[in-house]
Amino acid sequence: MSKGNIGVTTENIFPVIKKFLYSDHDIFLREIVSNACDATQKLKTLAQRGEMKEDMGDITVHVSLNKDAGTLTVSDRGIGMTEEEIDKYINQIAFSSANDFLDKYKEDANAIIGHFGLGFYSAFMVSKKVEIITKSWTEGSKAVKWSCDGSPEYTIEDADKQDRGTDIVMYIDDECKEFLEENKVQELLTKYCHFLPVSIAFGKKKDWKDGKQVETDEDNVINNTTPLWTKKPADLKDEDYKQFYRELYPMSNEPLFWIHLNVDYPFNLTGVLYFPKVNNQIELQKNKIQLYCNQVFVTDSVEGIVPDFLTLLHGVIDSPDIPLNVSRSYLQSDSNVKKISTYITKKVSDRLQSIFKQDRKQFEEKWDDIKIFIHYGMLSQQDYYDKAKAYALLKDTEGKYFTYDEYRDLIKGEQTDKDGNVIYLYAQNREAQYTYIKAAQDKGYNVLLMDGELDAAMLGLLEEKQEKARFVRVDSDTINRLINKGNDKEEKADDDAVINEIFQTQMPKLDKTEFHVESQAMGADAAPVIITQSEYMRRMKEMSRFQPGMSFYGEMPTMMNIVLNTDHPLIKRVIADGDAATAEALKPINQELKGLDARRQVIEQDQKDKKWDEISQESKDNLDQTRKDIDAEKAKKTAVIAEYAKTNDTVHQLIDLALLQNGMLQGEALCNFIKRSVDMIK
Repeated sequence: MSKGNIGVTTENIFPVIKKFLYSDHDIFLREIVSNACDATQKLKTLAQRGEMKEDMGDITVHVSLNKDAGTLTVSDRGIGMTEEEIDKYINQIAFSSANDFLDKYKEDANAIIGHFGLGFYSAFMVSKKVEIITKSWTEGSKAVKWSCDGSPEYTIEDADKQDRGTDIVMYIDDECKEFLEENKVQELLTKYCHFLPVSIAFGKKKDWKDGKQVETDEDNVINNTTPLWTKKPADLKDEDYKQFYRELYPMSNEPLFWIHLNVDYPFNLTGVLYFPKVNNQIELQKNKIQLYCNQVFVTDSVEGIVPDFLTLLHGVIDSPDIPLNVSRSYLQSDSNVKKISTYITKKVSDRLQSIFKQDRKQFEEKWDDIKIFIHYGMLSQQDYYDKAKAYALLKDTEGKYFTYDEYRDLIKGEQTDKDGNVIYLYAQNREAQYTYIKAAQDKGYNVLLMDGELDAAMLGLLEEKQEKARFVRVDSDTINRLINKGNDKEEKADDDAVINEIFQTQMPKLDKTEFHVESQAMGADAAPVIITQSEYMRRMKEMSRFQPGMSFYGEMPTMMNIVLNTDHPLIKRVIADGDAATAEALKPINQELKGLDARRQVIEQDQKDKKWDEISQESKDNLDQTRKDIDAEKAKKTAVIAEYAKTNDTVHQLIDLALLQNGMLQGEALCNFIKRSVDMIK
């Protein structure tokens, strides 16, 4: 038996390891099992080279629990270690045997995982003592046992071990007893070791017998040593990809399609990325792509390797060339990372374009599901727009799909305004905006359906990228004004007409909503009352949901225009009835207003060319009083009109119909509308 001190420069190395080396204590099991796999892979390499003559036999790595002894053990039948190798690779921290082995056998080595020589010491994060019982594969080697209690002091002595390989026995700390629970160990092995290249067994398989679970004689192998991404695409069928997706995400719907990544220059990268079927926004999550290094799980936070918009995809990426920090927990900045990110973007784009060209019908069927990924990419990654514009689609309200170029060619004849801008009309809800869509179609226009999560943000991008293009929601104005061709004459009611005031006084008081009433001659067949909203203000309010710097737009009141069609018989009737009912009461008010307005004009004309200090106080007071008198008379006029309007069921019915059409009639107002409707048809 011999004693010694581990070769470190400070006696505080173990507290450092416990606190700072690894971000998550769970990772210790990944490191120890990965080391066992490395030892086994090294043995395979030696056998392939003919240096090891004997049969390897069963090379399964076994993980076992002994709750009574408080130990968790990882055993392999790999190359094992001699006492000299323990001294070199265990007692000298950060002197990795993997690096030595790779240097010697780099042309033939199977996938070796470890690089830093620190993985073994992760065991001390959860252990009060660790033992290594090992025997080298080399002829004549003796078994040795190394033991350390977490201080720099260790012991090494002869051991009773007949077979080659290594047992790592971890005496779990009292504060880490969770790692002695079978379910916890099973969970960690499934997470970190599910695709290791060497079989990993944890206990025995269990069967139900006599109403309870009993162990069988068969090893419970927890991993798939040849996952799908390690195979050639030519050897795989669609069902293989779907089955692997179910293995990764057991509770998910089938994927829409997938992309098999396989590149060996200028870096090594394999993997499979899936476009998931997303039913709602809640299911749209990042951190679903798993990153592996030589089949060892590293992380599911792949920002940096995978472009941001593709982190919405699911799947696996495996690369030994992705630079990791010493704990294999975080990516390090490196030129290869950018190259890998660029490659993945190109590969995804090429695959999408290939599907589009080879089977456009299938691509169109899946467009509504995949467009959120493509739109996110176009919005977040500048150069992706140029790649995606060839296969990105627009869908109209009739369910027909067009590329950007196809759609522009379709509408530019009818939908170009007097300034040469091509006007893209769109709706966000086909059913709610049906009346406006129908009016546009009757005019010979085509209307797009922009109902996706990111479609509102896409409007600005498309206007920026497309030359002389404007997107206008179909209900943002009356049909004659949606596309200004310079040949449509507007006819408005006179400014002093009673009709605008009749409707303005009866508009409901809605929170953060303001109504402005105007009149327009739109033809007898058009609706009597139409509600529109400024495209600019709507766009700004929608964008405020995505851009924090624009949040003030979200607090502004919604401005709604109420357009009265003075050609419609019902509006004509209200005009006639209103004029007749209010004429006598309004006559003296209008006369007074006429006189006051004349006085105001005289005073303003007198003050027009004078500086403020040249105007007499009497003149200033006179103008101020005249304006107040005008406001008072206007208030009287409004009161007279409101008194008439409040009892006019036709007015209220027309207002409520317009509100109902726009989803703005609720609660008591809706109840009153229904009651009034019943009364009117009795």
